[in-house]
Amino acid sequence: MTSRTMKALNYVGPFNVRVQEVDMPRLEHPDDIIVKVTSAAICGSDLHMYEGRTAAEAGITFGHENLGIVEELGDGVTLLKKGDRVVMPFNVADGRCRNCEDGKTAFCTGVNPGFAGGAYGYVAMGPYRGGQAQYLRVPYADFNALKLPAGTENEADFILLADIFPTGWHGIEISGFQPGDSVAVFGAGPVGLMAAYSAQLRGASRVFVVDRVPERLRAAERIGAIAINFTAGDAVDQIIAGNGGEMVDRSVDAVGYQAVGNDNSTEVPNIVLENMIRVTRACGGLGIPGLYVPSDPGAGDSAAANGMISLSFGKLFEKGLTLGTGQCNVKAYNRQLRDLIVAGKAKPSFVVSHEIGIEDAETAYEKFDKRIDGYTKVIIHPNGGFQDKKPPVVSSPL
Repeated sequence: MTSRTMKALNYVGPFNVRVQEVDMPRLEHPDDIIVKVTSAAICGSDLHMYEGRTAAEAGITFGHENLGIVEELGDGVTLLKKGDRVVMPFNVADGRCRNCEDGKTAFCTGVNPGFAGGAYGYVAMGPYRGGQAQYLRVPYADFNALKLPAGTENEADFILLADIFPTGWHGIEISGFQPGDSVAVFGAGPVGLMAAYSAQLRGASRVFVVDRVPERLRAAERIGAIAINFTAGDAVDQIIAGNGGEMVDRSVDAVGYQAVGNDNSTEVPNIVLENMIRVTRACGGLGIPGLYVPSDPGAGDSAAANGMISLSFGKLFEKGLTLGTGQCNVKAYNRQLRDLIVAGKAKPSFVVSHEIGIEDAETAYEKFDKRIDGYTKVIIHPNGGFQDKKPPVVSSPL
């Protein structure tokens, strides 16, 4: 690397991101590597920061879904070599703490003092710059980097191993899913579609997907799910009617704290959780990978602003429902999901709507946030080398 600066997409303020020149990352520890980023995806959770709904400060480089080629290695790295193609979990983890030893890498206590968990390019998740940039420093690289087959094949599939494919799988897992179960997934964004896709791969009997965006609902139908438009009537009633009059076995929240009510405009942060309690049968399970935060500057009331959301806990208790929450421990799933992709048994890139160069990233954020022009899942190629494209619609990835 000859240049001392690189292009990176930085947060400037609410609804304002900019491609700027920043210092190149450097090795800071013998266990570090520097990765030349070939693909970095924009995540729906990036929009929380973009919209000013977090405590993110100007200057943060976004990007926690990162894939690239190893460019430099610290002296302590033994499992990787220059030129390896790698994808990194969005979780930054040290592999040494008790939670990491238990496989709970999303809650590592060694990488972000005073907080359980670290991530690239995300508010409160440590000092790690994001990968919507030309280069990225990866700490604890032997532990955090997953090697991929050489070349460029399946790039749009492999980048999804950084977050959304494992997160969707995780949502199904923490719901207590068993093959043959019926599932309701709330939210047909990329994580919701990955949850529905994961349920199909794992043998669900019926999968319902709830959203309001027609393009997303059509994507759910293409993978064999039953689309539920909540603006057309009560989502729970629609699901029960479509499930032969029965509640579902499992439900998944892939929306989080910015959920909106049936009027399609007003935020109702507890509505998905309430609907899940209503729609899930007694002794069923709820999986909640959707993001909830301890503080929300844009909340509509003081309780929600401090991360407190009312819940029908009495009904949850009465029905004996189990509840699983929290960010995905990506390393618990990414190796197996990689191998499903390599074997041709999984093709998660059906959710990818656009692939762009970093020079188009500012516009992509605006369109993704407004849900216009079909922007659903965007991959940035910060160093070029891939043709910018909008993939053709396929009939079914299953």
